[in-house]
Amino acid sequence: MGTRDYSALGSEITLILGGARSGKSTFAEKLAMDTHAAVTYLAAADAQDSEMQARIEMHKKRRPAGWKTFEGDPYEICQATKTIKGVLLLDCLTLWLTRLFLEGDAAEDASEKEWQARESQIRALTEDLCSLPPKGTHLIMVSNEVGFGLVPSYKMGRRFRDLQGRMNQLCASKADRAALIVAGYPLWLKGGMEDHCWK
Repeated sequence: MGTRDYSALGSEITLILGGARSGKSTFAEKLAMDTHAAVTYLAAADAQDSEMQARIEMHKKRRPAGWKTFEGDPYEICQATKTIKGVLLLDCLTLWLTRLFLEGDAAEDASEKEWQARESQIRALTEDLCSLPPKGTHLIMVSNEVGFGLVPSYKMGRRFRDLQGRMNQLCASKADRAALIVAGYPLWLKGGMEDHCWK
């Protein structure tokens, strides 16, 4: 793994969307492996309970041994996309957003004006995250499609669902390619499997 030199190639962003257990992470990992370039896994999860720790361990076991892992807070992960070359796999944008969402004052207690200001800050950081990475970098982002389910019955849940949907739209607009994964298969919304230079 990681034997091909892509330093002379341009930058590229791929967004992989999907619901829970849709196969989006597996698809993104295969996409990264198929480049045969050096891969760095950007770990966004913050293991705060045994269930999340078990999920993290499951993902670790599935990854090739040669992959590097970068762990950090949302700001450190954003900075990493500007400095690390090769294939960067961010799994997932939802966890990255969740950590920003839960920073500071609780979103449920914030007034509408306060929440709009907070969302503007999160949007600015998301724009920075999915801005053009340096030459020789392919950023693959995995994110949850949360708009197909029931509307949450509590304010904090509704605010996060709306935030996730808007940030997915933002990332898709910046991406070179975007796919929705359903039952393990991709529906290409933008670009496609052959529409990239990292192959």
